Amino acid sequence: MPSSAPSAVTRSALVILAVIACGVVLYVLRDIFTPLALAIFLAVMIDGLARLLLRRAPFLPRAAAAPAAIVLSIAVFAGAAVLIAENAADFVVQIAAYGPRLNGLMEQAAGLLGVQAPQSLEQLIRQLNPAQYLSQVGGALQGFASSAVFVLIYLGFILASRRGFERKIVGLFPDRHERREAVAAFHRIRDGVEQYLWVQTVTGVMIAVASWIAMALVGLDNALFWALLIFIASYIPIIGGIVGVAAPPIFALLQFDSLWPAAILAAVLQGVQFVVGNIIQPRMQGESLNMDPVVILLSLALWGAIWGLPGMFLSTPIAVMAMVILAQFDGTRWIAILLSDDGEPVRAKDADFPTAAPPSEAAPQDFESGASL
Repeated sequence: MPSSAPSAVTRSALVILAVIACGVVLYVLRDIFTPLALAIFLAVMIDGLARLLLRRAPFLPRAAAAPAAIVLSIAVFAGAAVLIAENAADFVVQIAAYGPRLNGLMEQAAGLLGVQAPQSLEQLIRQLNPAQYLSQVGGALQGFASSAVFVLIYLGFILASRRGFERKIVGLFPDRHERREAVAAFHRIRDGVEQYLWVQTVTGVMIAVASWIAMALVGLDNALFWALLIFIASYIPIIGGIVGVAAPPIFALLQFDSLWPAAILAAVLQGVQFVVGNIIQPRMQGESLNMDPVVILLSLALWGAIWGLPGMFLSTPIAVMAMVILAQFDGTRWIAILLSDDGEPVRAKDADFPTAAPPSEAAPQDFESGASL
């Protein structure tokens, strides 16, 4: 009798169809899933910060770690938002003053190329009629505000339901061995995402501070505003580095009569990005972010196409999570091997996993050793 088990080709086809169907669902329901994904991302950040506070401040009560992490996170995000808003207002005012300089640069470029000079900036603005786009801009801002509200609502419910997560794990995996494997997989995912966030934050601060010093020494207007934007863009692989290197020199061309400030800025910013991206960042990541660079690029393009800018921010953490999850099953481990950088998709520190406990201990205690989210 022929075997009724599906063949390898059939299983692969089913997996491909399932992935395509999931992608379509994620795209169609992006207004629902994007705030939820951002909320989970923020919850992981807060959880990691809470455990960091417990390690660095032993005097802090365990029950106060999560509230302290939430307050600190809100203070940091609020401070950054205020700084960006204040500097953005000055930036918009100065943009209008760059009009004559931009017209002069366009005329010089047209003369060098031997073509007719384009229209002035004022004529282009009148032809574009920016008033017709004000409603679209207002709608976009309203959509951003509503998304932020949904993110905060989701975040509040996720943080409030952390205690129930332990009981759910016990209910899903009654067998102690299976439960420990599930907790270990959770730790691998959490550690990978947190390590990525830590590395990107530290290196982003390095790049932003070095860029701010260079822009301040050259005398570029709104240097702090540009430094904050460079730090935020550092969380987007590849594109963030391009923005951080290209944008300030372009505006230096508009501000200064000489080309030297823009050339100096371009060289210094490119040098900073090269040193941090090729020397410091790989040493900090070590073996924690074991992702193939091509996979990171493809993940950036894929999630950017599905979820837009939020997808670009979340592309690398999602790729890390996918690699760890796929590595847990024999049928999908080959995909995790292809996603990894050196063919070893699962790496984690043994110290981060729960240690063996006697079977007589209560099940929730087995989970309490690390999976705090």
